[in-house]
Amino acid sequence: MAQPNSSSLFTGGYLPISGSWVSKWKALRILLLISAVLTVLLNPGSLTSAKALAITFAITFAYSGGLWFVNGYAVDWLNSRVSWAERPLRRLLLTLATAVGGSVAVIVLIQAAFLTLMGDSLALLWSPRMYGQVLVPLAVTIIISLFNHSRSFFMSWRAAAVRAERLEKETAIARLDSLRRQVDPHFLFNSLNALTSLVEENDPARAVRFIRQLSQVYRYVLDSESQELVPLAEEVRFAESYLYLQKTRLGDALAVEMDLPPAAVAPFFVPPLALQLLLENVIKHNTAFQADPLRVRVTLDAAAHTLTVRNMRRPRRLAPEEKSGLGLKNLAARYSFLSSKPLVVSEEAGEFVVTLPLLVI
Repeated sequence: MAQPNSSSLFTGGYLPISGSWVSKWKALRILLLISAVLTVLLNPGSLTSAKALAITFAITFAYSGGLWFVNGYAVDWLNSRVSWAERPLRRLLLTLATAVGGSVAVIVLIQAAFLTLMGDSLALLWSPRMYGQVLVPLAVTIIISLFNHSRSFFMSWRAAAVRAERLEKETAIARLDSLRRQVDPHFLFNSLNALTSLVEENDPARAVRFIRQLSQVYRYVLDSESQELVPLAEEVRFAESYLYLQKTRLGDALAVEMDLPPAAVAPFFVPPLALQLLLENVIKHNTAFQADPLRVRVTLDAAAHTLTVRNMRRPRRLAPEEKSGLGLKNLAARYSFLSSKPLVVSEEAGEFVVTLPLLVI
């Protein structure tokens, strides 16, 4: 009986390895069907002998299954470690290496098993007559594998494009929401009232500083609305301007501690207005008294790449239209596209705690 031509390797085309047992059983049925068809096409003479048919089918299935597994697991392994979207050149080189190396290993092992079963010497693996048994099916396998890896690339590219579009939409919503909050009549009304008090108190120095800080707040909002990320140092300076306005209005009723050394914040980035949103929520949702200040603490964990804002919980009544909760939801949605680390909201010992992941570019 002639050895089956191992061009049945072309089933190195990738079928998903991971998934439910239903999908795996479906893949097995496809492999069995392909092996049966190839058995007839590659060695029609085996149909006259049950033994020859069984041997030919076993070898064809071994090639098909072996190459399916090696290429399938290669794709799964590469997808979990190297993204087409982030490192396309490295992914292409690794794809070529794994497709060629894995396929050659499968071909050689099956050829060795076949020679052993036939009682031939393994030294024949390196004989010139075996080259055709390796190179021809390998070439076919590489072509089909590259086609399927290309499909994986385009699927990843499409997913990245969809994620980018969703991120742009979420970012636009968050920017509009942030801008709307900043020009909200309540914020402007409170700021103007505070400015009026400074003028009436005949304190021009503080009034001028207040106007400058108010100007910086609006300038930052407008300048950052087209950016996905801003340096944390800029966000901190903006938050300080925002807090100056609020402390001018609230006085000693608001006590904010910001433990953010300039050298520590320098490497990090955040979505624009992220820190300000958290500070605004604290002031908006909690009561503050001169005799019992609302205490807020902002800390940085450089090792964990996180920024934490915590405040004592002293809930105050809000009008129904002020309880949307969209600010944190929008911010969490933006983070879901920017980082694998989520925004974390929790309560600890009577404190409301929000932890922002910090990004490094």
